[in-house]
Amino acid sequence: MWMGELVTQRGIGNGMSLLIFASVVSLLPSQMATIRANGGWVAVAMVLLGYAFITVAIVFVEQGQRRIPVQFAKRVVGRRQYGGQSTYIPLKVNQSGVIPIIFASSVLYLPQLLSFVLPADGWGKSLQDWVNSNLVTPNAPIHMIIFGLLIIGFAYFYTAITFDPVKQADQLRKQGGFIPGIRPGTQTERFFAKTVNRITLPGALFVAFIAILPYIILWIGDVQSFPFAGTTVLIAVGVALELMRQIDSQLMLRNYEGFLK
Repeated sequence: MWMGELVTQRGIGNGMSLLIFASVVSLLPSQMATIRANGGWVAVAMVLLGYAFITVAIVFVEQGQRRIPVQFAKRVVGRRQYGGQSTYIPLKVNQSGVIPIIFASSVLYLPQLLSFVLPADGWGKSLQDWVNSNLVTPNAPIHMIIFGLLIIGFAYFYTAITFDPVKQADQLRKQGGFIPGIRPGTQTERFFAKTVNRITLPGALFVAFIAILPYIILWIGDVQSFPFAGTTVLIAVGVALELMRQIDSQLMLRNYEGFLK
């Protein structure tokens, strides 16, 4: 944590996220060596193709956004005229990132924690066995269904906390802006709420799919281990994209040109 804070203060990007990114990337060579020892170069090529496909999909969703057009009214102050330009409000498809996965994993850990205080025989043992076989085992169908539903629910919950349609509509009205075809005030609030609810669903479904993809492969393939973790790739790609955006903003600030086209 100390090293992460130093990177955040004196470097670029979030220090803790960069340390997690370095930890994820540093494990790739040893994982590839294990795969080559067990399955040969063909298995390595298949896993690399899987990594590439998931990386492209994550970048596509992370960069995806709904651009809401905004028009600002013209104002005359003295002899000068202000406003009148058109812009947009970008709403990300996946605004919550990996937060829903963390919350869902924590909630799924609670039944296992509570089962430790149950009696060691009788109904307590039966309940412990059910929890261990259905909620603790990652490739169990019940675990995957509950895990996916929790991720979707927490994605909506986190989005509702971070994005307030009422506050956004009020701020837009105070700045003299409006959405073409929609009246300021209550209609703008409803439009923001409806739009956010619609774009959150595909983002939540994608995050849930990425999180349970390794478990689905373990369940279908009936294998004991799988060296591919969608959550770690999601974290690594998200951190890399955020670092690139911050570097680009620094270049734009100093040289008025960036490297992101």
